[in-house]
Amino acid sequence: MAVKEQFLRIEDVALQLGVSQKIIRKHIHSGALKSTKTFGVHYIKPKDVTVFKNSGVLDAKPKKQLPQKNTKSIKTDVVNWADISENWENPSKTKLTSADLFCGAGGMAKGFEMAGFTQVGGLDWFKEAGMTYRENFEHPHILGDITERSVKDKFINTVKSSLNGKPLTVLSGGFPCQGFSMSGSRIVEDERNSLYKDMLQIIDELQPQFIVAENVKGLRSMLKGKVEDKIKEDIANLGYQVNVTVLNAANYYVPQKRERIIFIANRIGKKNLHPKPLLTPDKYITTKQAIEDLVTLKDDAAFNHVRTKHSDAMKKRLAKVPEGKSLYDNYSDSWKKCPWNEASCTIKENHGGVNIHPIESRVITVREMARLQSFPDDFIFKGAKGKQMVQIGNAVPPLLAKAIALAVRETLAI
Repeated sequence: MAVKEQFLRIEDVALQLGVSQKIIRKHIHSGALKSTKTFGVHYIKPKDVTVFKNSGVLDAKPKKQLPQKNTKSIKTDVVNWADISENWENPSKTKLTSADLFCGAGGMAKGFEMAGFTQVGGLDWFKEAGMTYRENFEHPHILGDITERSVKDKFINTVKSSLNGKPLTVLSGGFPCQGFSMSGSRIVEDERNSLYKDMLQIIDELQPQFIVAENVKGLRSMLKGKVEDKIKEDIANLGYQVNVTVLNAANYYVPQKRERIIFIANRIGKKNLHPKPLLTPDKYITTKQAIEDLVTLKDDAAFNHVRTKHSDAMKKRLAKVPEGKSLYDNYSDSWKKCPWNEASCTIKENHGGVNIHPIESRVITVREMARLQSFPDDFIFKGAKGKQMVQIGNAVPPLLAKAIALAVRETLAI
């Protein structure tokens, strides 16, 4: 009778070899350690661990890198800044329209709505985010997988029906981009990038006048800038002029330092404009200004303000975390304590880890997260509390979206 071979996970191999999991991942990606990947998890055969251990790779000293000239890619953005200050307070209602792919709970949609746009459709697969979206907006929301042709058709037909023959002004979306890699001098895409390619397909079929694409700042450094260049090239090949730069949400009254790369493109021969910052760092809205009043507010589930109950031991640990630092060394991007008298650090939900309250020994509530993301208090989140936190952590801050939308309005006014 054959005995089924037992597979090891990355943490098992790291423990066995006395190194960090990061080092094991690095050698898997380099091909030095063989593994099988199933549902996003690497599994390693014990015999392959032995081969790897005997190869001497772990014992090899890293080669000293000699300084090289002209090897660092330096990007210089061509940015046209729009002064949106005069229209910030009370933007007039317009006939401009917008629709949103990967819409989540609706941060981008809310911002465009604040800027006077009429939203005509949103699409996302996240069930609980869809519940939130439908709770807060009257326009159609399509729940489904964008990779399915029937879902694409439903979204496109819904948008076209709402437009009644008129062009769509803006199509926005924050697309995943993990699946880019290099093959020689050529960028290739794996199956994880189907979502990005589906977005391009919908752009091509809907032909919006403008595209607004949002992503994490780290995209700029992917493959030494080549990923950003490919995205710009792909959009340009659809007939659009593209401009891109990084915007900090705190510059637009969001009480949070959150940097995002923003692509703005149009196919109507206009000059793309990005919103000129409204605030300087010394004028940023602080965490205290945003959530201080909620400290004395009793728990209220209908208002999404329910405190997490921690053990006494955990409360003591949370109290000792310095502002701007994380509870765990291995998770620097989660369980981070917000500064009280500055704009908050980036708001995230990372596998249950959310930001720590600056003056109370607990993590922040859903409503506090929403405030720091600039959602208005009448924006109500649906689903289980953990799902609500994921929705907010993934959202585009509405006030950042509002600033971008006002810049598009300025573009059209030229």
